[in-house]
Amino acid sequence: MAERKPQGNDLIFALDIGTRSVVGVVGKAVEDRFKVLAVEAEEHKKRAMLDGQIDNIQQVADLVKAVTERLERNLDVRLERVCVAAAGRALRTQTGSFALELTGEQTISAEQVSQLEAGAVSAAEDAMQMDEESRRQFFLVGYTVAQYRLDRYPLSTLMGHKGRLVEADVVATFLPGEVVESLYSAMRAAGLQVANMTLEPIAAMNAAIPAELRLLNLALVDIGAGTTDIAICRDGSVVGYTMVTLAGDEITETLMRTFLVDFKTAETLKRELPSGEDLRYTDILGIETTKSHEEICAAIEEPMQHLAEAICEQVAAVNGGAPSALFLAGGGSKLLGLREKIAGCLNMDEKRVAIAGNNYAKSAFSDDLKIENPEYATPLGIAISAGLGLLNDSYVVMLNGKTAKLFRSGTLTLRDILLMNGYTYGDMLGKSGKSLNVLLDGKHMVWRGEPFAPAVLSVNGAEAALTTVVHAGDQISFIPARPGADAAKRLADVLGADFAGEVLVNNKKAGLDTPLRTGDVILTLKREPVEKPQEKPQERQAPAPATEHGKPIDILFNGEELHLPGKESGLPYYLMDLLQYSDLDFEKIERPVRLEVNGVESGFRQMIRDGDSVTICYT
Repeated sequence: MAERKPQGNDLIFALDIGTRSVVGVVGKAVEDRFKVLAVEAEEHKKRAMLDGQIDNIQQVADLVKAVTERLERNLDVRLERVCVAAAGRALRTQTGSFALELTGEQTISAEQVSQLEAGAVSAAEDAMQMDEESRRQFFLVGYTVAQYRLDRYPLSTLMGHKGRLVEADVVATFLPGEVVESLYSAMRAAGLQVANMTLEPIAAMNAAIPAELRLLNLALVDIGAGTTDIAICRDGSVVGYTMVTLAGDEITETLMRTFLVDFKTAETLKRELPSGEDLRYTDILGIETTKSHEEICAAIEEPMQHLAEAICEQVAAVNGGAPSALFLAGGGSKLLGLREKIAGCLNMDEKRVAIAGNNYAKSAFSDDLKIENPEYATPLGIAISAGLGLLNDSYVVMLNGKTAKLFRSGTLTLRDILLMNGYTYGDMLGKSGKSLNVLLDGKHMVWRGEPFAPAVLSVNGAEAALTTVVHAGDQISFIPARPGADAAKRLADVLGADFAGEVLVNNKKAGLDTPLRTGDVILTLKREPVEKPQEKPQERQAPAPATEHGKPIDILFNGEELHLPGKESGLPYYLMDLLQYSDLDFEKIERPVRLEVNGVESGFRQMIRDGDSVTICYT
């Protein structure tokens, strides 16, 4: 058999990994719409998914393979790259705030706004970690700016203004690392490479509600089997998303309990309800029974009401009230009577609650396939998002030899990529070891911790800064900074091993092998003459004496003169050597740091020369 042709860059393959089934869509962009060439779907034989989250990776991978192979046979193509979406069930949202002090003379730039927002996102992540029982890895999905302030006065934008204090409040959204990793693992097991990843509610929005309609305040409610995803738009963009832990399975399980049938039979009863006819089935005892349409509707009345109320509660909470219109998508949208119940709960006209599908034609079409099914909202939305460039993360970027995990739309910098892939500001900037501070006979003594090994960051083999913009196909290499060892001393190291007097540490007698801790107060009694310790501790901000080796240099450091003695090794000074002279607390680096030499952004390995002006400070 002839080998199938490769996928090609123009062919988009999207997969919706749902609780009940896997749906695959293949197509390509034709002018400003997405042309669907093939659609295949297959239901899980066993429960490999729990509430939208992958439970059995291999079972999901096997089903993905089956769907992929049918699409390949249909199109005579070899599919290798896939676009997927993560379920909204696992989303974590957290607010964060950050402030920057400015000179008051300069016009606020886009870079400063970006740095302000990044600091607020970092604060949100820190706050979220404090709420977790144990530290987990999170991936940044996206964020929304809730409020800007200039000199404490609220503004809708900071660009072009001048002031001394700028602040931002954001609502950031994260996915736990295990959710992302399980999806990537399933795709690898199926022999596929993830080309991009987005969120299911955002994908469904891109199919059901075209961009030109998002000036209106609209809600998209995607009711699956295990969860219900919700996205809200207004003023031209998606402004919020959330989820409900109730969905179609609650209706199915009620039918199972009420009529003593297995899950498959209950699903059949649910799907045939819109026919309005009496339904015949066989229960688990082998008894054939017929139930009227009214009896079955009455059985699911209560769980339907609970589902409608839960959906409306979340829509109102995120949107601040009822939207102008609401679209229902997903298999659960076909539940008889649900549309009317949702309209009632939100006090909306029933005509303003619609089943999604009618608007698909604005973004997608097919020559011979019927694609208006509301169940296609998510798979079609994933394909539309990638094919029409609605997500700038639809390109492939490699990080340390593996496909980087990308979520957010818009221009992405190296800092964004690293944060999305689980790295922290500490990994990027490094942390020196903790200093040891003690009081010895009334004299303040300081030993600095070892300096950290700086991070190594490059794009396509060339050293790069964190603010470097990433483009399609870029190869990123990142070696995280290695923290320095904490300063460690014993009394013997400070007083000398042959010290013969008595020593009090914090008013308690101590031996020479006693380890010292920051804050210790040391008092020597009946001191006898001893040789000076071989290692003389540094006094605060006192540079080491110059030696005959190496050349001393004088520089401007953060606007002040700084003399640097020559190194005994004869080596030159580098930017990383000056971190110890900054007033930054490298134990708590939580936001971007500006590293410049003579006004040019520089890396840790930038050589420092006599007369240079060096800046190391928070941005």
